[in-house]
Amino acid sequence: MAEAGEAVAGPPSPPPPLLLSRARALGELGGGTQASQRLLAYSDALLSIIATVMILPVAHTKIHPDQKLNESVQQLLATRIAVYLMTFLIVTVAWAAHVRLFQVIELIDDVLALLNLACMMLITFLPYTFSLMASFPDVPFGIFMFSSCAVIIGFVQAVIVMYGFHHPYLLNHQIQVSENQAFYKYHILKIIVRGPTLSFFAAIFSFFFIPMSYVFLGLIIFFPHIRHVTKWFTSKSTGREEELPLESFTFYLNEPLSKERVEAFTDGVYAIVATLLILDICEDNVPDAKLVREKYHGHLINALSEYGPNFLAYFGSFVTVGLLWFVHHSLFLHVTKTTRLMGLLNNLSLAFIGGLPLAYQLTSKYAKKSHNETEAIQVSCVTIFFGSIFQFGIWTAALFYERETLHPYARYGGKEHAFMFAKLALYPCVSLFAFFLTCVLSELSATIFHIMQITVPFAFLVLRILVRVALMTIKHIASLSRPRENVFEEEEACLSPPETLS
Repeated sequence: MAEAGEAVAGPPSPPPPLLLSRARALGELGGGTQASQRLLAYSDALLSIIATVMILPVAHTKIHPDQKLNESVQQLLATRIAVYLMTFLIVTVAWAAHVRLFQVIELIDDVLALLNLACMMLITFLPYTFSLMASFPDVPFGIFMFSSCAVIIGFVQAVIVMYGFHHPYLLNHQIQVSENQAFYKYHILKIIVRGPTLSFFAAIFSFFFIPMSYVFLGLIIFFPHIRHVTKWFTSKSTGREEELPLESFTFYLNEPLSKERVEAFTDGVYAIVATLLILDICEDNVPDAKLVREKYHGHLINALSEYGPNFLAYFGSFVTVGLLWFVHHSLFLHVTKTTRLMGLLNNLSLAFIGGLPLAYQLTSKYAKKSHNETEAIQVSCVTIFFGSIFQFGIWTAALFYERETLHPYARYGGKEHAFMFAKLALYPCVSLFAFFLTCVLSELSATIFHIMQITVPFAFLVLRILVRVALMTIKHIASLSRPRENVFEEEEACLSPPETLS
Protein backbone atom coordinates (compact mmCIF):
# COMPACT_ATOMS: atom_id res chain seq x y z
CA MET A 1 0.00 0.00 0.00
CA ALA A 2 2.79 2.40 0.86
CA GLU A 3 4.53 1.69 -2.40
CA ALA A 4 1.32 2.31 -4.25
CA GLY A 5 0.82 5.58 -2.40
CA GLU A 6 4.34 6.69 -3.21
CA ALA A 7 3.77 5.86 -6.85
CA VAL A 8 0.60 7.96 -6.92
CA ALA A 9 2.18 10.86 -5.09
CA GLY A 10 5.21 10.99 -7.33
CA PRO A 11 5.68 13.53 -10.14
CA PRO A 12 3.53 12.95 -13.23
CA SER A 13 5.29 11.14 -16.01
CA PRO A 14 5.91 13.19 -19.17
CA PRO A 15 3.54 12.56 -22.05
CA PRO A 16 4.85 10.12 -24.62
CA PRO A 17 6.46 11.54 -27.80
CA LEU A 18 3.52 10.34 -29.90
CA LEU A 19 1.10 12.49 -27.89
CA LEU A 20 3.44 15.46 -28.12
CA SER A 21 3.65 15.15 -31.92
CA ARG A 22 -0.14 14.79 -32.03
CA ALA A 23 -0.50 17.96 -29.98
CA ARG A 24 1.84 19.79 -32.35
CA ALA A 25 -0.10 18.53 -35.40
CA LEU A 26 -3.37 19.78 -33.91
CA GLY A 27 -1.92 23.18 -33.19
CA GLU A 28 -2.31 22.94 -29.42
CA LEU A 29 0.77 25.01 -28.67
CA GLY A 30 -1.14 28.20 -27.97
CA GLY A 31 -0.28 31.71 -29.08
CA GLY A 32 -2.17 31.39 -32.37
CA THR A 33 0.05 28.55 -33.58
CA GLN A 34 -1.72 26.04 -35.78
CA ALA A 35 -1.12 23.22 -38.24
CA SER A 36 -0.41 24.16 -41.85
CA GLN A 37 -2.50 21.54 -43.68
CA ARG A 38 -5.33 23.85 -44.72
CA LEU A 39 -2.94 26.62 -45.79
CA LEU A 40 -1.03 24.11 -47.93
CA ALA A 41 -4.25 22.78 -49.50
CA TYR A 42 -5.30 26.35 -50.37
CA SER A 43 -1.86 27.13 -51.80
CA ASP A 44 -1.78 23.95 -53.90
CA ALA A 45 -5.23 24.68 -55.31
CA LEU A 46 -4.32 28.26 -56.18
CA LEU A 47 -0.98 27.34 -57.75
CA SER A 48 -2.61 24.63 -59.88
CA ILE A 49 -5.22 27.11 -61.10
CA ILE A 50 -2.61 29.74 -61.96
CA ALA A 51 -0.44 27.23 -63.81
CA THR A 52 -3.40 25.95 -65.85
CA VAL A 53 -4.96 29.28 -66.86
CA MET A 54 -1.64 30.18 -68.52
CA ILE A 55 -3.02 28.32 -71.56
CA LEU A 56 -5.91 30.77 -72.06
CA PRO A 57 -3.97 33.40 -74.07
CA VAL A 58 -2.77 30.57 -76.33
CA ALA A 59 -6.16 28.86 -76.64
CA HIS A 60 -7.88 32.15 -77.47
CA THR A 61 -5.46 33.08 -80.24
CA LYS A 62 -7.49 34.63 -83.04
CA ILE A 63 -7.06 32.60 -86.22
CA HIS A 64 -9.16 33.32 -89.29
CA PRO A 65 -10.89 30.16 -90.60
CA ASP A 66 -9.49 30.75 -94.10
CA GLN A 67 -5.95 31.16 -92.80
CA LYS A 68 -3.62 28.18 -93.12
CA LEU A 69 -3.09 26.67 -89.70
CA ASN A 70 0.46 25.59 -90.39
CA GLU A 71 1.38 29.21 -91.12
CA SER A 72 -0.48 30.28 -87.98
CA VAL A 73 1.45 27.77 -85.90
CA GLN A 74 4.71 29.10 -87.26
CA GLN A 75 3.81 32.76 -86.75
CA LEU A 76 1.46 32.77 -83.73
CA LEU A 77 0.97 29.48 -81.89
CA ALA A 78 4.56 28.19 -81.88
CA THR A 79 5.89 31.18 -79.92
CA ARG A 80 2.95 31.26 -77.54
CA ILE A 81 3.07 27.52 -76.88
CA ALA A 82 6.81 27.71 -76.13
CA VAL A 83 6.30 30.64 -73.75
CA TYR A 84 3.35 28.81 -72.14
CA LEU A 85 5.39 25.66 -71.49
CA MET A 86 8.22 27.73 -69.99
CA THR A 87 5.97 29.78 -67.69
CA PHE A 88 3.95 26.70 -66.65
CA LEU A 89 7.13 24.94 -65.60
CA ILE A 90 8.36 28.07 -63.78
CA VAL A 91 5.13 28.06 -61.76
CA THR A 92 5.76 24.39 -60.92
CA VAL A 93 9.26 25.39 -59.75
CA ALA A 94 7.63 27.97 -57.46
CA TRP A 95 5.29 25.26 -56.23
CA ALA A 96 8.22 22.89 -55.56
CA ALA A 97 9.98 25.66 -53.61
CA HIS A 98 6.79 26.13 -51.61
CA VAL A 99 6.76 22.38 -50.85
CA ARG A 100 10.38 22.52 -49.66
CA LEU A 101 9.67 25.63 -47.58
CA PHE A 102 6.83 24.01 -45.68
CA GLN A 103 8.80 20.83 -45.15
CA VAL A 104 11.07 23.02 -43.01
CA ILE A 105 8.24 25.04 -41.42
CA GLU A 106 5.59 22.69 -40.06
CA LEU A 107 3.48 25.08 -37.98
CA ILE A 108 2.14 28.53 -38.83
CA ASP A 109 0.85 31.57 -37.03
CA ASP A 110 -1.06 34.63 -38.21
CA VAL A 111 2.07 36.37 -39.53
CA LEU A 112 3.12 33.38 -41.63
CA ALA A 113 -0.43 32.94 -42.95
CA LEU A 114 -0.53 36.59 -44.08
CA LEU A 115 2.93 36.38 -45.64
CA ASN A 116 1.82 33.28 -47.57
CA LEU A 117 -1.29 35.14 -48.77
CA ALA A 118 0.93 37.97 -50.02
CA CYS A 119 2.98 35.39 -51.92
CA MET A 120 -0.17 33.86 -53.42
CA MET A 121 -1.46 37.31 -54.45
CA LEU A 122 1.71 37.89 -56.47
CA ILE A 123 1.43 34.44 -58.04
CA THR A 124 -2.15 35.15 -59.17
CA PHE A 125 -0.79 38.14 -61.13
CA LEU A 126 1.52 35.94 -63.22
CA PRO A 127 -1.11 34.99 -65.89
CA TYR A 128 -1.53 38.69 -66.77
CA THR A 129 2.22 39.14 -67.18
CA PHE A 130 2.31 35.98 -69.30
CA SER A 131 -0.45 37.43 -71.53
CA LEU A 132 1.80 40.45 -72.12
CA MET A 133 4.74 38.16 -72.92
CA ALA A 134 2.65 36.03 -75.31
CA SER A 135 1.04 38.99 -77.08
CA PHE A 136 4.22 41.11 -77.28
CA PRO A 137 7.18 38.70 -77.28
CA ASP A 138 9.52 41.37 -78.66
CA VAL A 139 8.56 44.04 -76.11
CA PRO A 140 10.66 43.96 -72.92
CA PHE A 141 7.97 45.17 -70.51
CA GLY A 142 6.08 41.84 -70.37
CA ILE A 143 9.24 39.87 -69.54
CA PHE A 144 10.24 42.54 -67.02
CA MET A 145 6.86 42.32 -65.27
CA PHE A 146 6.93 38.51 -65.13
CA SER A 147 10.52 38.43 -63.84
CA SER A 148 9.86 41.19 -61.29
CA CYS A 149 6.90 39.24 -59.86
CA ALA A 150 9.13 36.18 -59.53
CA VAL A 151 11.76 38.26 -57.70
CA ILE A 152 9.21 39.66 -55.23
CA ILE A 153 7.71 36.18 -54.67
CA GLY A 154 11.18 34.90 -53.80
CA PHE A 155 11.72 37.85 -51.43
CA VAL A 156 8.46 37.12 -49.57
CA GLN A 157 9.36 33.42 -49.28
CA ALA A 158 12.79 34.40 -47.93
CA VAL A 159 11.07 36.55 -45.31
CA ILE A 160 8.98 33.49 -44.36
CA VAL A 161 12.21 31.51 -43.87
CA MET A 162 13.79 34.21 -41.71
CA TYR A 163 10.63 34.52 -39.62
CA GLY A 164 10.39 30.76 -39.16
CA PHE A 165 13.98 30.41 -37.95
CA HIS A 166 13.49 33.43 -35.67
CA HIS A 167 10.66 31.45 -34.02
CA PRO A 168 12.10 27.92 -33.90
CA TYR A 169 8.95 26.35 -32.43
CA LEU A 170 7.41 26.69 -35.91
CA LEU A 171 10.11 24.53 -37.51
CA ASN A 172 10.31 20.85 -38.32
CA HIS A 173 11.00 18.96 -35.09
CA GLN A 174 14.21 17.46 -36.51
CA ILE A 175 15.51 20.96 -37.22
CA GLN A 176 14.39 22.24 -33.81
CA VAL A 177 16.58 19.75 -31.95
CA SER A 178 19.49 20.09 -34.39
CA GLU A 179 22.64 21.95 -33.38
CA ASN A 180 23.21 22.98 -36.97
CA GLN A 181 20.17 25.16 -37.64
CA ALA A 182 22.34 27.65 -39.55
CA PHE A 183 23.00 25.01 -42.21
CA TYR A 184 19.31 24.32 -42.69
CA LYS A 185 18.55 28.03 -42.84
CA TYR A 186 21.22 28.64 -45.46
CA HIS A 187 20.23 25.57 -47.48
CA ILE A 188 16.50 26.34 -47.71
CA LEU A 189 17.32 29.99 -48.52
CA LYS A 190 19.53 28.80 -51.35
CA ILE A 191 16.64 26.73 -52.74
CA ILE A 192 14.19 29.62 -52.37
CA VAL A 193 16.39 32.39 -53.77
CA ARG A 194 17.90 30.56 -56.77
CA GLY A 195 14.90 31.13 -59.07
CA PRO A 196 14.34 34.79 -58.13
CA THR A 197 18.05 35.50 -58.66
CA LEU A 198 17.88 34.17 -62.22
CA SER A 199 14.63 36.13 -62.70
CA PHE A 200 16.45 39.29 -61.59
CA PHE A 201 19.02 38.83 -64.36
CA ALA A 202 16.20 38.08 -66.83
CA ALA A 203 14.53 41.37 -65.87
CA ILE A 204 17.77 43.31 -66.43
CA PHE A 205 18.56 41.71 -69.79
CA SER A 206 15.00 42.25 -71.03
CA PHE A 207 15.91 45.87 -71.83
CA PHE A 208 19.13 44.95 -73.64
CA PHE A 209 18.93 41.45 -75.15
CA ILE A 210 15.56 39.68 -74.90
CA PRO A 211 16.79 36.20 -75.96
CA MET A 212 19.16 36.19 -72.99
CA SER A 213 16.18 36.89 -70.71
CA TYR A 214 14.48 33.74 -71.98
CA VAL A 215 17.72 31.81 -71.37
CA PHE A 216 17.74 32.92 -67.73
CA LEU A 217 14.05 32.02 -67.35
CA GLY A 218 14.76 28.60 -68.84
CA LEU A 219 17.62 28.11 -66.38
CA ILE A 220 15.11 28.46 -63.54
CA ILE A 221 13.62 25.16 -64.69
CA PHE A 222 16.73 23.19 -65.56
CA PHE A 223 19.54 24.64 -63.43
CA PRO A 224 18.94 22.36 -60.38
CA HIS A 225 19.06 19.27 -62.60
CA ILE A 226 22.15 20.51 -64.49
CA ARG A 227 23.79 21.13 -61.13
CA HIS A 228 22.89 17.65 -59.93
CA VAL A 229 24.33 16.00 -63.06
CA THR A 230 27.51 18.09 -62.71
CA LYS A 231 27.89 17.04 -59.06
CA TRP A 232 27.33 13.42 -60.00
CA PHE A 233 30.11 13.49 -62.63
CA THR A 234 32.40 15.32 -60.19
CA SER A 235 31.80 12.76 -57.45
CA LYS A 236 32.41 9.88 -59.87
CA SER A 237 35.65 11.42 -61.17
CA THR A 238 37.05 12.35 -57.75
CA GLY A 239 35.58 9.46 -55.79
CA ARG A 240 34.19 11.78 -53.12
CA GLU A 241 30.51 12.42 -52.46
CA GLU A 242 28.96 15.47 -50.85
CA GLU A 243 27.75 14.83 -47.32
CA LEU A 244 24.64 16.63 -46.15
CA PRO A 245 23.05 16.39 -42.69
CA LEU A 246 19.54 15.83 -44.07
CA GLU A 247 18.84 14.14 -47.40
CA SER A 248 15.26 15.33 -47.76
CA PHE A 249 16.31 18.94 -48.45
CA THR A 250 18.69 18.30 -51.34
CA PHE A 251 18.28 18.40 -55.10
CA TYR A 252 18.91 14.70 -55.70
CA LEU A 253 16.48 13.11 -58.12
CA ASN A 254 15.83 10.08 -55.90
CA GLU A 255 15.06 12.10 -52.76
CA PRO A 256 11.51 11.97 -51.35
CA LEU A 257 8.88 14.53 -52.30
CA SER A 258 5.51 14.95 -50.61
CA LYS A 259 3.22 12.48 -52.39
CA GLU A 260 0.12 14.13 -50.93
CA ARG A 261 1.02 17.56 -52.31
CA VAL A 262 1.93 16.11 -55.71
CA GLU A 263 -1.52 14.49 -55.86
CA ALA A 264 -3.26 17.68 -54.69
CA PHE A 265 -1.48 19.86 -57.26
CA THR A 266 -2.13 17.31 -60.03
CA ASP A 267 -5.82 16.96 -59.19
CA GLY A 268 -6.13 20.75 -59.27
CA VAL A 269 -4.65 20.97 -62.77
CA TYR A 270 -6.91 18.22 -64.13
CA ALA A 271 -9.98 19.81 -62.52
CA ILE A 272 -9.24 23.25 -63.97
CA VAL A 273 -8.53 21.84 -67.45
CA ALA A 274 -11.90 20.05 -67.40
CA THR A 275 -13.59 23.26 -66.25
CA LEU A 276 -11.99 25.38 -68.95
CA LEU A 277 -13.53 23.11 -71.58
CA ILE A 278 -17.10 23.85 -70.49
CA LEU A 279 -16.35 27.56 -70.14
CA ASP A 280 -15.49 27.64 -73.83
CA ILE A 281 -18.77 25.87 -74.62
CA CYS A 282 -20.74 28.44 -72.60
CA GLU A 283 -18.94 31.34 -74.27
CA ASP A 284 -18.86 30.32 -77.92
CA ASN A 285 -21.81 27.97 -78.44
CA VAL A 286 -24.84 29.91 -77.23
CA PRO A 287 -26.77 31.29 -80.25
CA ASP A 288 -27.88 34.90 -80.36
CA ALA A 289 -31.56 35.33 -79.50
CA LYS A 290 -32.18 37.59 -82.49
CA LEU A 291 -30.59 35.07 -84.84
CA VAL A 292 -32.79 32.26 -83.43
CA ARG A 293 -35.95 34.31 -84.04
CA GLU A 294 -35.07 35.48 -87.55
CA LYS A 295 -33.19 32.53 -89.05
CA TYR A 296 -34.68 29.57 -87.17
CA HIS A 297 -38.15 31.00 -86.44
CA GLY A 298 -37.69 30.60 -82.71
CA HIS A 299 -36.62 26.91 -82.85
CA LEU A 300 -33.68 26.74 -80.43
CA ILE A 301 -32.99 23.06 -81.13
CA ASN A 302 -32.48 23.78 -84.83
CA ALA A 303 -30.08 26.57 -83.95
CA LEU A 304 -28.11 24.34 -81.59
CA SER A 305 -27.79 21.61 -84.22
CA GLU A 306 -25.16 23.72 -85.99
CA TYR A 307 -22.94 23.40 -82.91
CA GLY A 308 -23.06 19.59 -82.98
CA PRO A 309 -19.38 19.12 -83.97
CA ASN A 310 -18.34 21.52 -81.18
CA PHE A 311 -20.24 19.51 -78.58
CA LEU A 312 -18.69 16.31 -79.94
CA ALA A 313 -15.23 17.85 -79.59
CA TYR A 314 -16.08 18.93 -76.02
CA PHE A 315 -17.25 15.49 -74.89
CA GLY A 316 -14.26 13.83 -76.55
CA SER A 317 -11.84 16.26 -74.87
CA PHE A 318 -13.50 15.82 -71.47
CA VAL A 319 -13.33 12.04 -71.75
CA THR A 320 -9.63 12.33 -72.65
CA VAL A 321 -8.92 14.55 -69.63
CA GLY A 322 -10.92 12.26 -67.35
CA LEU A 323 -9.22 9.08 -68.53
CA LEU A 324 -5.75 10.61 -68.25
CA TRP A 325 -6.61 11.58 -64.68
CA PHE A 326 -7.87 8.02 -64.12
CA VAL A 327 -4.54 6.62 -65.33
CA HIS A 328 -2.65 9.01 -63.04
CA HIS A 329 -4.92 8.04 -60.13
CA SER A 330 -4.38 4.33 -60.80
CA LEU A 331 -0.61 4.84 -60.93
CA PHE A 332 -0.42 6.74 -57.65
CA LEU A 333 -2.52 4.11 -55.90
CA HIS A 334 0.57 1.90 -56.25
CA VAL A 335 3.13 4.65 -55.49
CA THR A 336 4.33 4.64 -51.89
CA LYS A 337 6.87 7.47 -52.20
CA THR A 338 7.43 10.19 -54.79
CA THR A 339 10.93 11.25 -55.87
CA ARG A 340 12.11 14.49 -57.44
CA LEU A 341 12.53 12.81 -60.84
CA MET A 342 8.95 11.55 -60.66
CA GLY A 343 7.83 15.07 -59.70
CA LEU A 344 9.69 16.57 -62.68
CA LEU A 345 8.10 14.10 -65.10
CA ASN A 346 4.71 14.75 -63.50
CA ASN A 347 5.11 18.50 -64.08
CA LEU A 348 6.05 17.92 -67.73
CA SER A 349 2.95 15.74 -68.15
CA LEU A 350 0.77 18.41 -66.55
CA ALA A 351 2.20 21.08 -68.85
CA PHE A 352 0.84 19.18 -71.87
CA ILE A 353 -2.40 18.26 -70.09
CA GLY A 354 -2.86 21.99 -69.55
CA GLY A 355 -2.63 22.40 -73.33
CA LEU A 356 -5.74 20.28 -73.97
CA PRO A 357 -8.04 23.37 -73.99
CA LEU A 358 -5.99 24.59 -76.97
CA ALA A 359 -6.45 21.20 -78.65
CA TYR A 360 -10.20 21.44 -78.01
CA GLN A 361 -10.34 24.95 -79.47
CA LEU A 362 -8.60 23.82 -82.65
CA THR A 363 -10.62 20.63 -83.16
CA SER A 364 -13.92 22.43 -82.52
CA LYS A 365 -13.06 25.46 -84.65
CA TYR A 366 -12.00 23.30 -87.60
CA ALA A 367 -14.46 20.45 -87.04
CA LYS A 368 -15.86 20.81 -90.53
CA LYS A 369 -13.92 19.90 -93.64
CA SER A 370 -11.23 22.51 -94.17
CA HIS A 371 -7.55 22.87 -94.97
CA ASN A 372 -6.81 23.20 -91.26
CA GLU A 373 -8.67 20.11 -90.04
CA THR A 374 -5.74 17.69 -90.33
CA GLU A 375 -3.25 20.06 -88.67
CA ALA A 376 -5.67 20.77 -85.81
CA ILE A 377 -6.19 17.07 -85.13
CA GLN A 378 -2.46 16.37 -85.31
CA VAL A 379 -1.85 19.07 -82.68
CA SER A 380 -4.39 17.28 -80.46
CA CYS A 381 -2.68 13.91 -81.00
CA VAL A 382 0.74 15.35 -80.16
CA THR A 383 -0.62 17.01 -77.00
CA ILE A 384 -2.24 13.77 -75.80
CA PHE A 385 0.88 11.78 -76.66
CA PHE A 386 3.26 13.92 -74.61
CA GLY A 387 0.81 14.25 -71.73
CA SER A 388 0.52 10.45 -71.53
CA ILE A 389 4.12 9.47 -72.35
CA PHE A 390 5.39 11.50 -69.39
CA GLN A 391 2.93 9.57 -67.21
CA PHE A 392 4.58 6.41 -68.50
CA GLY A 393 7.90 8.03 -67.62
CA ILE A 394 6.74 8.52 -64.00
CA TRP A 395 6.13 4.79 -63.72
CA THR A 396 9.45 3.96 -65.39
CA ALA A 397 11.30 6.27 -62.97
CA ALA A 398 9.50 4.62 -60.05
CA LEU A 399 10.68 1.19 -61.24
CA PHE A 400 14.33 2.27 -60.85
CA TYR A 401 13.71 2.59 -57.09
CA GLU A 402 10.77 0.18 -56.92
CA ARG A 403 11.49 -1.06 -53.39
CA GLU A 404 11.11 2.46 -52.03
CA THR A 405 8.54 3.90 -54.45
CA LEU A 406 6.12 1.14 -55.51
CA HIS A 407 3.77 -1.29 -53.84
CA PRO A 408 4.91 -4.91 -54.34
CA TYR A 409 1.94 -5.58 -56.63
CA ALA A 410 3.22 -3.04 -59.20
CA ARG A 411 6.88 -4.08 -59.15
CA TYR A 412 8.53 -6.45 -61.62
CA GLY A 413 6.79 -9.76 -61.29
CA GLY A 414 3.86 -8.30 -59.33
CA LYS A 415 0.35 -9.28 -60.31
CA GLU A 416 -0.52 -5.66 -61.29
CA HIS A 417 2.72 -4.95 -63.17
CA ALA A 418 1.57 -6.00 -66.64
CA PHE A 419 -1.83 -4.35 -66.18
CA MET A 420 -0.24 -1.02 -65.16
CA PHE A 421 2.11 -1.26 -68.14
CA ALA A 422 -0.84 -1.72 -70.51
CA LYS A 423 -2.90 1.02 -68.87
CA LEU A 424 -0.05 3.56 -69.07
CA ALA A 425 0.95 2.56 -72.61
CA LEU A 426 -2.56 2.72 -74.09
CA TYR A 427 -2.86 6.47 -74.72
CA PRO A 428 0.72 6.97 -76.04
CA CYS A 429 0.30 4.11 -78.52
CA VAL A 430 -3.18 5.10 -79.67
CA SER A 431 -2.39 8.82 -80.06
CA LEU A 432 0.84 8.09 -81.93
CA PHE A 433 -0.93 5.64 -84.21
CA ALA A 434 -3.72 8.16 -84.88
CA PHE A 435 -1.13 10.87 -85.68
CA PHE A 436 0.66 8.78 -88.32
CA LEU A 437 -2.66 7.54 -89.71
CA THR A 438 -3.84 11.13 -90.24
CA CYS A 439 -0.60 11.83 -92.10
CA VAL A 440 -1.39 9.03 -94.54
CA LEU A 441 -5.19 9.44 -94.70
CA SER A 442 -5.58 13.17 -94.23
CA GLU A 443 -9.06 13.22 -95.75
CA LEU A 444 -10.26 10.89 -92.95
CA SER A 445 -8.43 12.65 -90.12
CA ALA A 446 -11.59 13.73 -88.26
CA THR A 447 -13.07 10.23 -88.48
CA ILE A 448 -9.84 8.66 -87.25
CA PHE A 449 -9.61 11.06 -84.30
CA HIS A 450 -13.22 10.56 -83.23
CA ILE A 451 -12.88 6.78 -83.50
CA MET A 452 -9.86 7.03 -81.19
CA GLN A 453 -11.83 9.08 -78.66
CA ILE A 454 -14.73 6.59 -78.73
CA THR A 455 -12.73 3.34 -78.60
CA VAL A 456 -10.24 4.24 -75.86
CA PRO A 457 -12.86 4.32 -73.02
CA PHE A 458 -14.12 0.88 -74.08
CA ALA A 459 -10.52 -0.33 -74.28
CA PHE A 460 -10.03 0.67 -70.64
CA LEU A 461 -13.12 -1.35 -69.68
CA VAL A 462 -11.80 -4.57 -71.24
CA LEU A 463 -8.10 -3.87 -70.70
CA ARG A 464 -7.67 -6.27 -67.79
CA ILE A 465 -9.26 -9.09 -69.80
CA LEU A 466 -7.06 -8.31 -72.81
CA VAL A 467 -3.93 -8.28 -70.63
CA ARG A 468 -4.81 -11.67 -69.12
CA VAL A 469 -5.45 -13.15 -72.58
CA ALA A 470 -2.16 -11.71 -73.84
CA LEU A 471 -0.20 -13.11 -70.88
CA MET A 472 -1.79 -16.54 -71.33
CA THR A 473 -0.96 -16.46 -75.05
CA ILE A 474 2.65 -15.47 -74.38
CA LYS A 475 2.97 -18.19 -71.77
CA HIS A 476 1.52 -20.77 -74.17
CA ILE A 477 3.87 -19.70 -76.99
CA ALA A 478 6.82 -19.82 -74.60
CA SER A 479 5.88 -23.35 -73.55
CA LEU A 480 5.66 -24.43 -77.21
CA SER A 481 9.04 -22.92 -78.01
CA ARG A 482 10.88 -24.82 -75.27
CA PRO A 483 13.29 -27.52 -76.51
CA ARG A 484 11.71 -30.95 -76.85
CA GLU A 485 14.46 -32.40 -74.63
CA ASN A 486 13.04 -30.43 -71.70
CA VAL A 487 9.59 -31.87 -72.42
CA PHE A 488 10.99 -35.43 -72.48
CA GLU A 489 12.83 -34.82 -69.19
CA GLU A 490 9.62 -33.55 -67.58
CA GLU A 491 7.71 -36.60 -68.86
CA GLU A 492 10.38 -38.96 -67.53
CA ALA A 493 10.31 -37.17 -64.17
CA CYS A 494 6.58 -37.83 -64.00
CA LEU A 495 7.03 -41.59 -64.56
CA SER A 496 7.34 -43.94 -61.65
CA PRO A 497 10.77 -45.72 -61.13
CA PRO A 498 9.61 -49.10 -62.53
CA GLU A 499 8.19 -47.40 -65.62
CA THR A 500 11.45 -45.52 -66.14
CA LEU A 501 13.50 -48.72 -65.90
CA SER A 502 11.22 -50.48 -68.36
